[in-house]
Amino acid sequence: MTLEDELLKDAQDDVREVEFIRNYLPQELKEKFSDDDLFYFLDVIWECYTETDILEAEPDEEGYVEIDLDRVVDYVIKKAKKENMGEFEHDDILFVVQAESEYAEMQEEEEA
Repeated sequence: MTLEDELLKDAQDDVREVEFIRNYLPQELKEKFSDDDLFYFLDVIWECYTETDILEAEPDEEGYVEIDLDRVVDYVIKKAKKENMGEFEHDDILFVVQAESEYAEMQEEEEA
């Protein structure tokens, strides 16, 4: 697979993930967040995973790492405020982070 093919595949995956998140959100948040907002949140969530030690927690008996979703939410809120993307409520962003987590779990199950 070429780099261009891989980038195209990643972009298509992001579009599917945003669609999944949009369907997961309660109606009032569907209207509150644009697709651009959701793409931004996804980028910041993944940045949180790569830039912090959040994924380095001890795995459970089944090998899964329990992610502190509140910590991810706090990271997203802080980053969004710092980058002048807006000020967001914890519970609103928690829905997005939970949806991203659900999508990731679904993808892992499909690949297994």
